[in-house]
Amino acid sequence: MNPEETEKWKQAGKLARDALHFGKELIQDKNKMLDVTERIETYVLDNGGELAFPTNLAVNNVGAHWTPSSKSDEVFSKGDVVKLDVGVHIDGYIGDNALTVEIDGNKYTKMIEASREALNAAIDVAAAGVSVGVIGHAVQDKIEQYGYRPIANLTGHRIKRYNLHSGISIPSVRERGGASLSNGDIIAIEPFVTDGAGRVGGKRNSNIYHLRQIRKIRDEKATELMIEIRDRYKGLPFAERWLHKIQDDARKNLQKLMRAGIVSYYPVLDELGNGIVTQSEHTLLITNSGNEVLTK
Repeated sequence: MNPEETEKWKQAGKLARDALHFGKELIQDKNKMLDVTERIETYVLDNGGELAFPTNLAVNNVGAHWTPSSKSDEVFSKGDVVKLDVGVHIDGYIGDNALTVEIDGNKYTKMIEASREALNAAIDVAAAGVSVGVIGHAVQDKIEQYGYRPIANLTGHRIKRYNLHSGISIPSVRERGGASLSNGDIIAIEPFVTDGAGRVGGKRNSNIYHLRQIRKIRDEKATELMIEIRDRYKGLPFAERWLHKIQDDARKNLQKLMRAGIVSYYPVLDELGNGIVTQSEHTLLITNSGNEVLTK
């Protein structure tokens, strides 16, 4: 990795951190989720970044994958446990981080701490030559010390330029062996903690989409939208509400692209035991001597 690339990874990490903590202060009782999301995303754009994915707000038993649509009217409420996940890129170099807020309460303080400490435990062992199974072991051990379960089928991930999930997954559970990290790898570690079943699943539309393929479709406006999505987002996830800046009839044409199998949505991931979920996440640069936390 050359110095220019390293600097862009660091810039993206710093802006992602700043945007995350800017957004944390907005998560308050009665605030509209759409307003909060748009303010966070505007903060990123106003400070020289682009969005690596739509800002995620996962509330209570939702583990991951939800963002407001352009018509969302949901508001935060006292007692909500909110996972805020913010991704930023600078010229395709990505910073990804998350935290959990409990609104006007302390019922889940210990569970929030468990996710933070599990992340710290993972950071303590992550280095070139270390297998992802060792990281998962450290994460699960720490979570279980707090009396909770890790979510087994939500993982961290290696990141490459314009590629948020680039082939290596970082588990939150004990695994034997697995891929080993290399000097220069960029990884996101994100332990999810629950008092439920320890797995997530679901089929509901999260309002987060990705471009599956480029192919001919017999609709001029839908074709224009497809090409614009390809050129603007370069394979990264996007939100329906972003498309209204591109086309007046974006919602209709998005539906056409989905029916044609060109675009798909990510499903909302609910905790299968209806448990509360907490999350913490940092992006790391792996080195021979350990790692550098880019979103700290």
